[in-house]
Amino acid sequence: MKNVIEDKNFRGHAAMFVACVLFGLMSPVSKALLNDGEINAFALTMLRMGGSAVVFWIASLFIKKEPVPPRHLLLLFFASLLGIVLNQGTFVLGVSKTSPINASVVTTTTPIFAMIIAALYLKEPITGKKVLGVAVGAAGALLLIFSGSHLVSEKQTSSITGDLLCLFAQCSFATYFVVFKKLISRYTPITLMKWMFLYATICCLPFGYGNLQAVDWNVLPWRNYAEIIYIVLGGTFIAYLLMPIGQKNLRPTVACSYNYLQPLVASLVTVMMGMDRFTPIKGFAIILVFAGVYIVTISKSRAQMEQEDKAVKE
Repeated sequence: MKNVIEDKNFRGHAAMFVACVLFGLMSPVSKALLNDGEINAFALTMLRMGGSAVVFWIASLFIKKEPVPPRHLLLLFFASLLGIVLNQGTFVLGVSKTSPINASVVTTTTPIFAMIIAALYLKEPITGKKVLGVAVGAAGALLLIFSGSHLVSEKQTSSITGDLLCLFAQCSFATYFVVFKKLISRYTPITLMKWMFLYATICCLPFGYGNLQAVDWNVLPWRNYAEIIYIVLGGTFIAYLLMPIGQKNLRPTVACSYNYLQPLVASLVTVMMGMDRFTPIKGFAIILVFAGVYIVTISKSRAQMEQEDKAVKE
């Protein structure tokens, strides 16, 4: 039994690690694409959702068909609203109204929201170790972000509206992670995501279709097509394929702690591209990030605490 649990934990950790690395690469890749000016944020969001929906439905043809009852289809619609539409949509809008640094700082709040929502909804205990892990990981992520703040142009301005929109996006994603954990465990990732991305595409059509239609595809360089392929296949299809595995096998707070990897990966890629330099502060920040994830991982779940209480009473 212990080996089974350890195997499930390993699969969950590996899935969340790879997914968040892919998510972290989304930032520099998307920024490079948007900076070329041929595709705006709303067109890119529409392209990401629609393209991913097509890929997930094609992939579903090669696996055993899973019947999904109407009640669960309705639940998946709301899961799509929280985990994809509101998360991605409000974040894109928020980034357009605030600075990249502020937006990156706000993404580190996801594990905090997950811890609070899990405590309220799943009755997961907020232990001192869990709080310490979240705080250490957040400190590492914030240190990493602020260490590169000198790269921000003086002309860039931030807005409280943009910050709040980005904050709402993280709260939405954390709520999805916690509330739909049981539903996610019932189906394969492809079945889940084909429906969620279909719903997301339908919801975003009124806002993104016009922007996508305005793109002049004939003038796009090959580099932009390569960036689009990564965003649809790597940063979305593969990442969202792996995320339910982590969601199914790990506690919500533990899974969401991997969110700290995203600014870390984005920063390292920026250094490799020559846009920033590696410093001892960045090295210390990386250590804090991984330490935070480790501390949250070894914190006790409600089930573990109940078993210990039962053993003491016996």
